[in-house]
Amino acid sequence: MSAADVVGPQALPQLQEQVARIIAEAKAQGASACEVAVSVEQGLSTSVRQGEVETVEFNRDQGFGITLYLGQRKGSASTSASGEAAIRETVAAALGIAKHASEDDCSGLADAELMARDLPDLDLYHAWDITPEQAIERALECEAAAFATDSRIKNADGTSLNTHQGCRVYGNSHGFVGGYASTRQSLSCVMIAEADGLMQRDYWYDVSRRGEDLASAASIGRRAAERAVSRLGARPVPTCEVPVLFAAELAGGLFGHFLSAVSGGSLYRKSSFLEGSLGQVLFPEWLSLEERPRIRGALGSASFDGDGLATYSKFFVEKGQVQSYVLGTYSGRKLGMPSTANSGGVHNLFVSHGDDDQKALLKRMGRGLLVTELMGQGLNMVTGDYSRGAGGYWVENGEIQFPVQEVTIAGNLRDMFKQIVAVGNDLELRGNTRTGSVLIEKMTVAGS
Repeated sequence: MSAADVVGPQALPQLQEQVARIIAEAKAQGASACEVAVSVEQGLSTSVRQGEVETVEFNRDQGFGITLYLGQRKGSASTSASGEAAIRETVAAALGIAKHASEDDCSGLADAELMARDLPDLDLYHAWDITPEQAIERALECEAAAFATDSRIKNADGTSLNTHQGCRVYGNSHGFVGGYASTRQSLSCVMIAEADGLMQRDYWYDVSRRGEDLASAASIGRRAAERAVSRLGARPVPTCEVPVLFAAELAGGLFGHFLSAVSGGSLYRKSSFLEGSLGQVLFPEWLSLEERPRIRGALGSASFDGDGLATYSKFFVEKGQVQSYVLGTYSGRKLGMPSTANSGGVHNLFVSHGDDDQKALLKRMGRGLLVTELMGQGLNMVTGDYSRGAGGYWVENGEIQFPVQEVTIAGNLRDMFKQIVAVGNDLELRGNTRTGSVLIEKMTVAGS
């Protein structure tokens, strides 16, 4: 059996058996209910810089985590070991925690009748038969293409190729057991441009379930170099209030902030500016946010959530109006609402978009800031106030004029959501949120 076999779909029966043993041990030690997640994963990581190999690492991890209940008392423990002794000791540790925990009326497994029954194969596993030598060669090719793109590319900050494959099984004392194998492959390049004694860095990358579907090494290197060179001569702009266009690779973060603000944990703790927003119109009426969790081969797909409930397609926002919160079993109980099968997060968020590409959106913006880099974590989830360091390009008459740095963009997320003018068709496909560039009618740009 090859190394790939023991972390791919072939590992599922063994991990399912391990889940059954752990649950049996928890019952034997007196747990009234329990849930277990077991995983095994491995990967290859290679990085090069300035034509030299910096790292070649092979990693392999395994382990399990258990949450068990004594009535309404909860205890959790995890380990990277897998033998019988480790199972006994980890269950005992979780049990000891539960005995000292406070009772919580909302704790416990999801109701047995809600457990997922339909668990289709979502085509998430595609092992990449690439050797360390081939990975190094591809990373070196990527960096060489970057250096060849422009004479102002003087230095490299690292080019990395990473492969990952793994298998995960979740089960609980209701008898539910679900598992899947998955893969994730990526290639990234960071380059440094220099001119007139000043330096700028930028990057590009691609990620896919299939190694064969990654963009070519040369194209990733060229894109990283072009982005770095285009930032040379960056300067601040005077403080102003102008339209702001978030590039597609950053725009997903705006919708991520929305999902965080309507997630159960933030809501029941009353720490969200969107508490009570269900049914409110927060976005323009043409905009919708839809979760599609069961797309075959997609990076965010899953057939069941962290509680064992079947995932399903739903609108979080439809025609501008909030239709659903993001709830798992526990947070739903705290709010007196049913779970939305989102324990562990949202799977494949689709943002509605128009027909304009980024270039057309720049024309539509006229004068303002195209943001291609964000820094810092300047978001107050209680008030919705948003303030982050930014870099990008100044736009006049719909055309990029010069690169910008050392500015801060600020607004309030409620206003920003309402003032979304357009979403482009330049869709970002490398993550869990599928969106194009997002044009916001006005924000404060604080500069010189």
